[in-house]
Amino acid sequence: QSTWGKKPERLAMAEIKDPENTIILTLKDGEVVIELLADVAPKHVERMKLQARAKSYGNVAFHRVIEGFMAQTGDVANGNMENNFNLRRAGTGGSDLPDLPAEFSGL
Repeated sequence: QSTWGKKPERLAMAEIKDPENTIILTLKDGEVVIELLADVAPKHVERMKLQARAKSYGNVAFHRVIEGFMAQTGDVANGNMENNFNLRRAGTGGSDLPDLPAEFSGL
């Protein structure tokens, strides 16, 4: 679930600098504020915003979690836990949209 253009009061502890380039990920234990870096990876930011606005990420599983390092999600083809979910396939799919070129940075 994502929230666009609004600064939810319950997120007062997290300063939202640019609402248009912020995703709020709602998890069972709370919310995570994700600042998108449009100046670093503009094509990927636009794709994430497009998919979030289309609600493509709703109920999509975190298919790879390495504690203390990262959690991967976003497989809109195989990761939806409420629509033909198969844990063995989660993380192997993509979307109906074309692949994006790599956007490497020095960050």
